[in-house]
Amino acid sequence: MKTIWATWRKNYIQRAYDSTSECLFCKIASEKCDKENFVLYRGFHNYVIMNLFPYTSGHLLIVPYRHTCDYRDLEESERCEMSLLEQKSITWIDEAFHPGGFNIGMNIGSVAGAGIDSHIHRHIVPRWKGDSNFMPVVGEARVMSISIEDAYDALLKIINQEAS
Repeated sequence: MKTIWATWRKNYIQRAYDSTSECLFCKIASEKCDKENFVLYRGFHNYVIMNLFPYTSGHLLIVPYRHTCDYRDLEESERCEMSLLEQKSITWIDEAFHPGGFNIGMNIGSVAGAGIDSHIHRHIVPRWKGDSNFMPVVGEARVMSISIEDAYDALLKIINQEAS
């Protein structure tokens, strides 16, 4: 059996989410060290961040600044901006990585699969033909084709070009 090393993930695994501590998304929203936190874009009501535990390379999250676990609590302006950022995220990922498709959605509540269930967030997951293969099933491992740092840099370049 071959071993695939992804030692860069150690930092993220070791800072596992502790539900008794401050909300991770609120903490990141209040900090201004975007590169260290992999924040790509800050809107008025939401921000876009790289997923630290991605399903595929380029997996993004859209997170409202306001802390809520219930999508129905969002104001219309927050929901509208989230949808706009969803469109923008698809465009950014498409330009940077050219995936064949996308999965988009929210896991609301821990029983629905939310890793952080106290603060809603929308997933934008790029998909490629063949990215679901035997590795997660047989090898119990995901293979990422690009590091989170390289994906961040590629996406930020696209975002900055769009802004200028």
